[in-house]
Amino acid sequence: MSFTEQIKMQWRTGGAHISLIYINILIFLLVKAVEIVCKLFLINSIDPAEFLAMPSSVSALSTRFWTPITYMFYHKEFWHILFNMLCLYWFGMLFLAVFSSRQFVSVYIFGGLMAAALYALSFNFVPYYQQFFAASGLLLGASGAIMAIVVAVAVWQPDAKINLLLIGAVKLKFVALAFILMSFFGLTSFNGGGEVAHLGGALAGWLFAFSLKKKNRDITAWINSIIDWVVTVFAKRKPKFSPPDYSRMSDAEFNINRARNSKEIDRILDKIKSSGYESLTKEEKQFLFSQGK
Repeated sequence: MSFTEQIKMQWRTGGAHISLIYINILIFLLVKAVEIVCKLFLINSIDPAEFLAMPSSVSALSTRFWTPITYMFYHKEFWHILFNMLCLYWFGMLFLAVFSSRQFVSVYIFGGLMAAALYALSFNFVPYYQQFFAASGLLLGASGAIMAIVVAVAVWQPDAKINLLLIGAVKLKFVALAFILMSFFGLTSFNGGGEVAHLGGALAGWLFAFSLKKKNRDITAWINSIIDWVVTVFAKRKPKFSPPDYSRMSDAEFNINRARNSKEIDRILDKIKSSGYESLTKEEKQFLFSQGK
């Protein structure tokens, strides 16, 4: 199997955390390519941060209303994205062991939105941040969204243990608490805005897990409803399902097709679990029926 086929298979079968990692890496590489081209041709008028990072200024935010979403997929520095993606991979596996892929995506986005909200409020109403950063702050990176994943799984399984290098087995509740304390004590550091965002993400993760555990209510379900609506509106109409001709497939193609169908079945079953059978589109019902046959 070629490298390209391996990437495709990982995208289709690796889980929601792998898909989000690929999206973050792809955006990072595209932005870096744009920056290199601009430098080569001395184009100084294009700054990707102006289009992707979230500004703290209310006036700037009003004209870049999409940035509370895009900022959580945008990284400037290699070490920043490396650390974030490693955390997203490790804690993503722990999260997906107890929650669905749809919940993983919704908690990631919910955490990013809560991080953005607390960041904006702090930089415009807290005197310390108003004095130094209110007009010029920029928020970027997946840290707030990842913090929501970390805290959610820690609240759900507080006594579960993970092995840390040079430390050994540590309970998840202590790992999450350490992250939260580091962010709190860093609120007045040079990265104070990032630390504020971390705490916003942590709050989102706690709200999700607490509500689900105590009230059996998924407070992030509305995010998946919006995603489903967007996909329904903008996705091209899929052709009716017809069984693939397996006799003409290579072993690699057969494995990719089987993995693709398996992932699609998992996605549809997750949707039924969270929103009910009636939430499925006609194409999804037809696909599920054909696979059942």
